[in-house]
Amino acid sequence: MKKIGFIGVGIMGKSMVRNLMKAGFEVSIYARTKAKVEDVLQEGALWCNSIGSCAAGKDAVITIVGFPKDVEEVYFAEGNILDSAAAGTYLIDMTTTSPQLAIRIYEKAKKNGQHALDAPVTGGDTGAKNGTLSILAGGEEQDFHACMPLFEAMGKTIVYEGSAGCGQHTKMANQIMIAGALSGVCEAFAYAQKAGLDMDKLYASVKDGAAASFQLSSLGAKILKDDYAPGFFLKHFIKDMKIAAQKAKDRDVNLEVLNTVLEMYETLEDKGMGDLGTQGLMKYYEES
Repeated sequence: MKKIGFIGVGIMGKSMVRNLMKAGFEVSIYARTKAKVEDVLQEGALWCNSIGSCAAGKDAVITIVGFPKDVEEVYFAEGNILDSAAAGTYLIDMTTTSPQLAIRIYEKAKKNGQHALDAPVTGGDTGAKNGTLSILAGGEEQDFHACMPLFEAMGKTIVYEGSAGCGQHTKMANQIMIAGALSGVCEAFAYAQKAGLDMDKLYASVKDGAAASFQLSSLGAKILKDDYAPGFFLKHFIKDMKIAAQKAKDRDVNLEVLNTVLEMYETLEDKGMGDLGTQGLMKYYEES
């Protein structure tokens, strides 16, 4: 496996492309705006003018786009990946999207003689830069093992979760956990501020104790610096939570914490804060 097509070269995608190139893969990329990816083109990535040309003649095609509608477009619209990639190509969607959409892609790919995996990631921009992403894969197990060299170039914790859609279900569970953990950090900070505590001392006191978490150590530290730049967009987290909430509703599971946090984030998005990082949740507490 040598020639890779990569579609969706955003905050995380750029670092993933770089890590694939460092591992020796030839990476061709497609993005809606070429000017935004000139840096990785100068570093050795090859430009494609269309989704179809990015998928044609490749050993594997990786996608990590924004929303389910974007996944629908790249896999099913005119000039799509499924119609352009040859039989035998590995199609790896690393977007967080609906498990049902992952199954649709898998079934169409199987009819075409292609190999589809849903492999959403977690670890944010830092994990993407460092090549330490957690990769949660669903599909055929033999296809997962065949793609391991690609996954190892981008991630550290790489797990086969089960059949098609299981990677997405695992990512939903991950996002549910994050919603609770991050809201806990923000609530604690809001309480501490009202109590008049020194916030730096509070952080130093709790960051390595029983309350320790990635959300506290990474995003909590950013909140204290008033750093709301996105490692992962607030608007994309809303998308993820909506998918999780719908899947839970379909299975008659009541996710009270998730639903409450989702409402908070939607309030922020309505105020034009969708392009903040997920740590922007602190703005909800500051403004309420």
